[in-house]
Amino acid sequence: MKINIAHVALYVKDLERSRAYYTTYFEGQSNNLYENKEGFSSYFITFSDNVRLELMHHKDLVTRSATDKICGYHHIALSVGDEEKVRILTDKISADGYELYSPPRYTGDGYFESCVADPDGNRIEITV
Repeated sequence: MKINIAHVALYVKDLERSRAYYTTYFEGQSNNLYENKEGFSSYFITFSDNVRLELMHHKDLVTRSATDKICGYHHIALSVGDEEKVRILTDKISADGYELYSPPRYTGDGYFESCVADPDGNRIEITV
């Protein structure tokens, strides 16, 4: 049996702002808005190699603060191809007002990466 992650899903406060973030900075392609009668709406953002991120919103959404060391989801790592692209994109995102969690650097496990916030403070690792 061959297993692939079909997609990752995030609830977001502002669906349009999050959609713009992932399509602008990471060149994702968005499908059309899905909405149902229960107050749920979503977009699928498709990146190269058909990697997909589902951005979801609900009228009754409850928020929690983003914390670094908590059980469960921690970050999404998006590969941009090379170190210079990591640096350029990190600079652009942080210059546009999004929080920089960690600047471009080599990690102990051999990755070259940075970590930035998305519009809801979710950790996005930008890596080679």
